[in-house]
Amino acid sequence: MTTNSELIDRQVAAYNRHDIQGVLACYAPDATVVQSDGSVLASGHGEIGSFYGGVFETSPTLRAEIRNRIEVGSVVIDEEFVTGLALPGMPTEAHGAVVYHVADGLIQSAHLVG
Repeated sequence: MTTNSELIDRQVAAYNRHDIQGVLACYAPDATVVQSDGSVLASGHGEIGSFYGGVFETSPTLRAEIRNRIEVGSVVIDEEFVTGLALPGMPTEAHGAVVYHVADGLIQSAHLVG
C-alpha cells in the first residue's frame, strides 16, 4: 500500500523528470490545482496536463526541491524551492508551499501557497 508521502514523492519525481503522464497518474481525474488567492489554476486531467505540459516545455531546467514536509492524515504539506522557471512575468526561482489533499490513493487537490 502506498502512503500519502510516497504518492507525493512519485508526483514530485515525475515533475522533476517533466513526465506529464507520471504527474497525472498521481492526480484524481477531477482534481484541482488552486492558487494562493483561492482561484482554480487547473481542474481535471486535461487542464492540469495542459498547464504543467506548457510549464515543462518553456522551462527545460525546471526542478522542485522538497525542503520540509508535514503529513497529518490525508494532508501532506511540502515546503518547496523551485528553480528553472521560465515563464513571462515570473521569477526564475520560487519558494513556497503546496498543501496536498489525498484520498483513495490519489491527489484530490493541490493548493499553492506563496
